[in-house]
Amino acid sequence: MEENLTFVPDKTEAEAMAYSPLVLAFLGDAAYELAIRTMIVSRGNGRPNDLNRRSSRLVRAHAQSLAMDVIEPILTETEENIYRRGRNAKSNTMAKNATMGDYRRATGFEALIGYLYLTGQEERMLEIIRLGVLENEKQFRK
Repeated sequence: MEENLTFVPDKTEAEAMAYSPLVLAFLGDAAYELAIRTMIVSRGNGRPNDLNRRSSRLVRAHAQSLAMDVIEPILTETEENIYRRGRNAKSNTMAKNATMGDYRRATGFEALIGYLYLTGQEERMLEIIRLGVLENEKQFRK
């Protein structure tokens, strides 16, 4: 049995668009989590519990929903379509401690991140993540 395992994202935009929005969100959740953890660790060493607490604030559905407030106006038409597909996807689950609106917007955000990751658009993905993180850090300071 041959495994088709690849770590390097290599899908064309058309191939990535063929995935369901929930599959894109599944991948986007992992890519976003890794980006956030990498960002936090790059800011300095710390106790794992503290690092986890800091990353958890940024990866929860409410934080991703807040991020969309600043990200949505800069999305391309394709990115907006991916986000909308993810936001409108029917899921059988819901995040704990999240409103339905936050959860849907977060799913759209994760679908967008998954799409950008899968198509190798890492710079754009990181640009969007940075904007979201900056918005959340502003909210935390209030």
